[in-house]
Amino acid sequence: MRLITVIGIKNAGKTTLTVALASEYVRRGRRVMTIKHGHHPADVDRPGSDTFRHFREARAERTLIAAPDLRVLFERTADDYDAVALARRYMDGADIVLCEGYKRAALPKVEVWRKVIGGRPIYDPAAPNAKEWVALVVDDRTAGEDARCPVLAFSDTNWLQTLANLVWERALIL
Repeated sequence: MRLITVIGIKNAGKTTLTVALASEYVRRGRRVMTIKHGHHPADVDRPGSDTFRHFREARAERTLIAAPDLRVLFERTADDYDAVALARRYMDGADIVLCEGYKRAALPKVEVWRKVIGGRPIYDPAAPNAKEWVALVVDDRTAGEDARCPVLAFSDTNWLQTLANLVWERALIL
């Protein structure tokens, strides 16, 4: 199993890039699984639903809703934000696991940056973890002029295919 994380500042397009990259791997016949890192507890149940009652009212440790083509697991756990541990526990059988977030984790990273959002990329070529960056995906090449990793622009021909190849080569192998 390979593991990589997609990072960026808020509203930079992390989800859009993760979805595009996952779709490219599926097109290539790979088994793709994803992990979304959040800073707030997930609240996907609506009050009164059966899963809400099982998990929140009854305080079950785990609640699994199983439908013919979908399963969702609600689980109480300590703050386990370790992407590697989560991938090993829940993503068995994946060819590649794409994480969204985990910018502080010591994982290979793809950063998405768009000029319209403002600020600078998270990537800093002088930082001790700069070698974790697999690529910087930007809408303005000037954002990556000092980068020591590949810089791909959305306007590049085949940027997604190139990124998928880079990620496959540099992902953490578990």
